[in-house]
Amino acid sequence: MADIYQLSAPSELLAGMREAQRALGLGEVIVIPTDTVYGIAADAFKPAAVQALLDAKGRTRQSPPPVLVGSVATIDALASEVPEIVRELLAKYAPGPLTVILPAQPSLSWDLGDTHGTVALRVPDHPLTLELLQSTGPLAVSSANKHGEPAPSNVSDAVAQLGADVNIFLDAGEVGGAPSTILDATGLTIHDSPIPARIVRQGALSREAIAEVLGELLEPEELAS
Repeated sequence: MADIYQLSAPSELLAGMREAQRALGLGEVIVIPTDTVYGIAADAFKPAAVQALLDAKGRTRQSPPPVLVGSVATIDALASEVPEIVRELLAKYAPGPLTVILPAQPSLSWDLGDTHGTVALRVPDHPLTLELLQSTGPLAVSSANKHGEPAPSNVSDAVAQLGADVNIFLDAGEVGGAPSTILDATGLTIHDSPIPARIVRQGALSREAIAEVLGELLEPEELAS
């Protein structure tokens, strides 16, 4: 039976955060709140834990999970390059519902799946998630649902979908409900002839908000697939 920790109760908050850190350190997967939806989380540097995350969701290595980090500074440690225009975007919308795909540092000893040398990074805007990330380091996190099912905005829906595969759920009540917007910015690292960034998943952060910063460096909507 799953252990559900009500983070609104001070005694359960302390116990839940400690248990979450312990489980992640042991290579287990847990469910955490974010500012967008509930996510299933694993230590990004433990390949077996990442595989357990994919197995719980019913996904293959062709769908690698994004990585949540505690600060924009950590993005520099995980991405081989962060274009200046992307830094401007992050300065405005991180923490927040923006996931940015960038080239990964080639020296990183992790295996997130078939990433083709890239990594999807986000700083979530949720105080408890940020506190957990400060303790654990980067976490591979995907929405806490079975593949093809709706992403949960409350812990009950997450338990209903993943309760057989996850033992620890951190309950912070209802969260935003809309997933983050995913922006592929890898083309902006081509210095001689940059390729405009592309929205690969429209989520909580609007195209208009991103276009305010990127301008012509955002692929036109009519070209988006």
